[in-house]
Amino acid sequence: MMSSLRIARVFGIDIEIHLTFFLLLAFFFLAMGFNGLALIIGVFFFVTVHELCHSLAASYFGIKVKRIILLPIGGIASMSEMPSKPHQELVISLAGPLSNMIIVAVFYYPLYLLLGREQLMYPLLVMIGRAPYAGQFNVIAHVYWINLVLAVFNMIPAFPMDGGRALRSLLTYRMGFRDATTVAVRLGHIFALLFGYIGIVHGQIFLILVAVFIYMSASSEGMQVEVQETIKKYSVRDILAKDFAFVRAETPLSAMLELMLHTHQEDYPVMDGENMIGFITKREILKGLHEKGKTALAGEVMRLDVPAVDMSADLYRVQTMMQKYATPALPVKSGRRIAGVVTIGDISKIYMLEHEKGRTA
Repeated sequence: MMSSLRIARVFGIDIEIHLTFFLLLAFFFLAMGFNGLALIIGVFFFVTVHELCHSLAASYFGIKVKRIILLPIGGIASMSEMPSKPHQELVISLAGPLSNMIIVAVFYYPLYLLLGREQLMYPLLVMIGRAPYAGQFNVIAHVYWINLVLAVFNMIPAFPMDGGRALRSLLTYRMGFRDATTVAVRLGHIFALLFGYIGIVHGQIFLILVAVFIYMSASSEGMQVEVQETIKKYSVRDILAKDFAFVRAETPLSAMLELMLHTHQEDYPVMDGENMIGFITKREILKGLHEKGKTALAGEVMRLDVPAVDMSADLYRVQTMMQKYATPALPVKSGRRIAGVVTIGDISKIYMLEHEKGRTA
């Protein structure tokens, strides 16, 4: 079921709006009319700019960004992999807030001349408590100062904010990646509880939602790093099954379905002699059966872009490649020979075993 709608493609990155975003538009339209719509559209235009700058910085380091999704609570850039070095994470994290600060600096004098000092400064004075809200509303001035809010809010030194990622990158040089992540996650929890408390006391539902998002995202990030550091200790060789099946390009999908039902293997290298010419997973098999029927051949539905990983590759590297190529399994090579298949399920089992071992120790 479709949960987001693509509205644009910029620098090869899909810009998508989550369907829940339309609820936000409806709320602001009912509360403020067309001014509310203009405000939200303006704000999320700069949210998109913010996320695009993260994405362009990531692309500079060779990290592919698939899409940017706009949610009612902000934007998320979906990266194929996380930066591998602290300085990369630092640059990527700072790129978004820096873009908002540049916008504030560049547009200050043009808007000062266009709107006048009183209209331009009014939203900022209200936000910092230096002036009472008197119903004055200029969409351009409000959207302009939202860039400052985006920069400051995102630089909070706690996960999953940009400031939390920047803090982790700096702490990594002193205490290592895992401990630096633990500090940033705990700060994320503290700020989430603080925002939740303020939201409850002042009846700010949006702030409560932000608190929940921060707490859950920080916890999820901490768990991902825990998994990452655990599976790094293992290589493909440690978990690779001795026996595996492969298929030929001329193998019908009906035969592959039967093979899946009678073995524990669901993903297959497609071989031509001793050379792998493609790779086919359960997803391609089922999709091929649905679209082409049982008589379709493996060669018609196999993927050509899935690389083989070496036996010595650590499992975190393998997991990262699975995410990059959007596949639940990868073929494994030993020298030039295909030696098996490793799956995301195999990696999950290793983590679960290590987790249980830690609990019983």
